[in-house]
Amino acid sequence: MQVGDCLKKIAAVNDISGFGRCSLTAALPVISALGIECCPLPTAVLSNQTGYESFHCVDLTNDLSKFINEWKKLGVKFDGILTGYIASATQAELVSGFIDEFATENTVTVVDPVMADDGQVYGTYSKSLCAKVAHLAKKADIITPNITELCILARHSYKDLLMQSSRPDYLKTVENIARTLLVGKVKCVIVTGVRSSNCICNLLVEKDKVAVSKSEIFGGSYSGTGDIFSSIICAHAVKGTSMVYAVESATRFLEKSIRDSYREGTDRNDGVNFQKYLEMLTNE
Repeated sequence: MQVGDCLKKIAAVNDISGFGRCSLTAALPVISALGIECCPLPTAVLSNQTGYESFHCVDLTNDLSKFINEWKKLGVKFDGILTGYIASATQAELVSGFIDEFATENTVTVVDPVMADDGQVYGTYSKSLCAKVAHLAKKADIITPNITELCILARHSYKDLLMQSSRPDYLKTVENIARTLLVGKVKCVIVTGVRSSNCICNLLVEKDKVAVSKSEIFGGSYSGTGDIFSSIICAHAVKGTSMVYAVESATRFLEKSIRDSYREGTDRNDGVNFQKYLEMLTNE
């Protein structure tokens, strides 16, 4: 017997934080608002996301295989698989195995290669873990790196790319780097948070297509925006929406959420005030 065949399903592999409006606490409402069932596979439970001064984390690595085995017993199938923050090499291997086990030719796999930002690899990420995430990204249909992660995946110098950021052909340069990742299973690379001409750009690159979605800049970065973005992209991909529309939808949704958070003085660690804009997604 298979569980719930009617509603399309996305398996969301990520941690869950009590505060910070990120990872699964962002993915669950966003994917649900777009009419897709979000099935969380939690990698860890945190009191609050790691950007705060302190936090408590319960690592679920040792339980992941048990969760996965129970899902096998249920005979569940997924229309989409979405992966986010990976805490260890062991987790990366388990998630890779999960994709091998559950992804069919009809499953859309989206990997958000969370491992770095602003030219710096996160403190919890070793070179070997970055390599594991890069390997995981090769199993995706769609990957959503920021500029730093793009450079890691493409083995391109972040410093060299940053030096070109003021040039008029900067976005073309980013596009060319992204195209090097369109290999094998990967059909789409969406580079997020590209600063160009006083705008934040999300750059969609496919084999025969490129599109740029721009938004205003409001303050600095906020917790969870990448999780929200990749969740919208994955849900639209499962629904069969064009990626050009999906990227524009995610950009507009985040633009409004970030604008309000900036105007209200929300601390970046608290994430963005996206809840009141979920109606934008339910009406699509």
